[in-house]
Amino acid sequence: MSKAFDFVKGELLLIDKPLTWTSFDVVGKIRNSLRIKKIKVGHAGTLDPLATGLLIVCTGKLTKEVDLHMAEEKEYTGTFTLGATTPSYDLETAVDQTFETKHITESLLLETCQQFIGEIAQVSPSYSALRIDGERAYHKARRGETVNIKSRNIIISEFEITNIRLPEIDFRVVCSKGTYIRSLANDYGKALHSGAHLSALRRTRSGAFNIADAWNLTNLIDEISVQRINWTEKEKANIDESL
Repeated sequence: MSKAFDFVKGELLLIDKPLTWTSFDVVGKIRNSLRIKKIKVGHAGTLDPLATGLLIVCTGKLTKEVDLHMAEEKEYTGTFTLGATTPSYDLETAVDQTFETKHITESLLLETCQQFIGEIAQVSPSYSALRIDGERAYHKARRGETVNIKSRNIIISEFEITNIRLPEIDFRVVCSKGTYIRSLANDYGKALHSGAHLSALRRTRSGAFNIADAWNLTNLIDEISVQRINWTEKEKANIDESL
């Protein structure tokens, strides 16, 4: 068995978020598995449902550190599909436009990456969780409303193409807080005088924390169940029987 958890005092949990789960789904699953009355559980940096990988979840008193972890540099790997765009910039929505890709060469792909390294202005996708006039942007986008989002500066310290099998290309990106890899896909496609959307994404690192050290969510829930059996009477008295 791994070390005994103290979820009230505070635990920092590294989770490998499953595909199609929202970050809030993961938080809810852990909170319900703990069954501790009024315990705080929060995550440090949202991952889209179609992304997998490292999600930092804090419990108890360590939820005060969530903002610190959110501010850390992130690393992602994934796949762009060239020659087509979608309104959401990923696979959440269907292709809306197609573009020519015959002119795209390996040298063009590699050279174009350099345009995005450093501090750049980026516009977040309209299909995002940003709040516009008090409402999530994706709610407006799904109703077909125009969503006006101001650009903001982000930093991309590393951007490399790791495999080319057109129309798909694999990449690795190291970036600052607030970077949307979906927007990078869309902007990269435009810079190639074509189009592109994000077709796979995995967060591999957040600050000093690596995906190699993350829990499989099912295994973590099983471990919590095992440890709950061995909790002290005081801990068991805090169990929320309504869950």
